[in-house]
Amino acid sequence: MHTIEPYFNWRGFYTAEEDEHSPFYGREYSEFEFENHIYNYVIHPQWDDMGSPTLFIKLLFVDYDEHFAVMEMIGEWNDAINNDIMILKRDIAEHLMAFGISKFILIGENVLNFHALDDCYYEEWSEELRDGGRGWIALLNFREHVLSEFRKNGLLDYLNSGDELDDMHWRNLTPLQLFQLTERTVLRQGK
Repeated sequence: MHTIEPYFNWRGFYTAEEDEHSPFYGREYSEFEFENHIYNYVIHPQWDDMGSPTLFIKLLFVDYDEHFAVMEMIGEWNDAINNDIMILKRDIAEHLMAFGISKFILIGENVLNFHALDDCYYEEWSEELRDGGRGWIALLNFREHVLSEFRKNGLLDYLNSGDELDDMHWRNLTPLQLFQLTERTVLRQGK
C-alpha cells in the first residue's frame, strides 16, 4: 500500500496545505518518512490523517466559487468501530461547508472495505446540504462490494452513485470538468 499515492496531477491547480480554509492548511509532507499505516501496512506519506486509524484522505481540489470539493480516499471505511462518517462529516466536511462547499465528490477506488453502523450522520450531512440549496455527495469509482454494503444499509438514499459515477476516467479531466460531469449525472439521477 505504500506505493499508492494520492493523485498529484492537480497540484498545479490546488494544494490543501496552502489553502487557508482547508482543514490541512500548513501541513508539511515528507516523501521519505512513512509514519501512517492502515493495520500492518504503511501508506504513502502524502495521504492525510483525518483521525481514523483505517481511513485516510487527500483533499485534491476545492473550488469556493463553484462550491465543490474532491477527496480521494484510501483504506477501510469503518463506521462500526471507528465511526469514520462522524469524523469525515464533523472534522472535514463541516469545516469546508463553513466556507460554502455544498458538493462533495468522494473518490473511493482505494477504499477496500466498508462496515456500517447506522445512517444518522449520512442523513444529517445530506439534509444539511439539501437545506442549503442543491448540495450533494457523490461516490466515484467505489468498488462494487463496498457499494453493495452502502446499498444494503440504506445509505445510498443519501449518497449518489451509479451510472457514470461507478466507472469514471476522472484522471483525464480537469477538476472543473470532473465537477461538471459529476453534477450532470447527479442532477439526472434526481436525488
